[in-house]
Amino acid sequence: MDLSERKLKILQAIIADFIRTAEPVGSRTISKNYELGVSPATIRNEMSDLEELGYLTHPHTSSGRVPSEKAYRLYVNEMMSKRELTSEEKDAIAMQLHSNVTELENIVKRAAHILSEITNLTAFALTPKKDQDTLKYINLLPVDESTVVLMLVSESGKVSNTSVHLNKPASEETLRILAKMMTYNYRGKTLSEALTFDIIKTFKADAESMAMFEKDIVPNFVRTLEDMLNVNLYMDGLTNIFSIPEYNDLDKAKLFLEMVSKKEDFTKTLINRDNGVIITIGNENQNELMQDCSLITATYHVDGKMVGKIGVIGPTRMRYGEVTSVVEYLTDNISKAFMITEGDKDDKS
Repeated sequence: MDLSERKLKILQAIIADFIRTAEPVGSRTISKNYELGVSPATIRNEMSDLEELGYLTHPHTSSGRVPSEKAYRLYVNEMMSKRELTSEEKDAIAMQLHSNVTELENIVKRAAHILSEITNLTAFALTPKKDQDTLKYINLLPVDESTVVLMLVSESGKVSNTSVHLNKPASEETLRILAKMMTYNYRGKTLSEALTFDIIKTFKADAESMAMFEKDIVPNFVRTLEDMLNVNLYMDGLTNIFSIPEYNDLDKAKLFLEMVSKKEDFTKTLINRDNGVIITIGNENQNELMQDCSLITATYHVDGKMVGKIGVIGPTRMRYGEVTSVVEYLTDNISKAFMITEGDKDDKS
């Protein structure tokens, strides 16, 4: 069901007010603070309709309403307007981003700090320890009837081996064919691209080979890729949550800190997200621990190549338009800052 223009305006007003105050919103508040040209009674009726449609929820301790995840998704998709940063804000960001920083890794780390300071949220940056590597070939080497060595070789020459135990013996011919198929499908892909590839759908083989491939080889292949990727995860502003009303409950704050402290799991979540600016809200996050949060990520590029991700995690009551604007501006300028520092190096050499 499409919402009427009046319902959309009322919903947008409720979302804006709740994002600003963190307090349930009543009809009188909307009538007083927003010029909608309708009475509080009409607003109240429309709010009841919006609640029935799943866009609002009604806390038991208040007569006001709060936006649901469904409302935030509609807001992000259709209502949100990105706030243009002022010239002063852009200059301040550029100054901090370029100040006394000579390596890409440090530039990205500084970007996470800036993002945390501006948004008052927990910010993060994901960056490979070196330039994105690509896969060259994959091999499966038999050791005995039930053990093979999975070998991954990258274009840079990095080799990673892992021993794989097979539930059922596989012939050398089967292993050779599977290794050839994997090489064909993954050659030239970056390690992070390979991690997001649907490996099972890639192959067509006989049922017995596929069962062995899916149960024994795939999990080890993914773990080996993650080890080869060898990323750094930087986080900034962890204590910002204590100033957010949603985390006034110390148990909830503790759970949040425990979640982001599990860096291996958090890193996997970031790696598996799509490129570009991605916003996931509440239950849209696959990680159960993140289903009370919103996660905004963006990819940054150097020399036209995707290098890593930066973003923020916080409550679903987030200033999406403002945060997205800052994230996009930072990702656009990481590459510029890196080129400036590289130019400085060339001038000094």
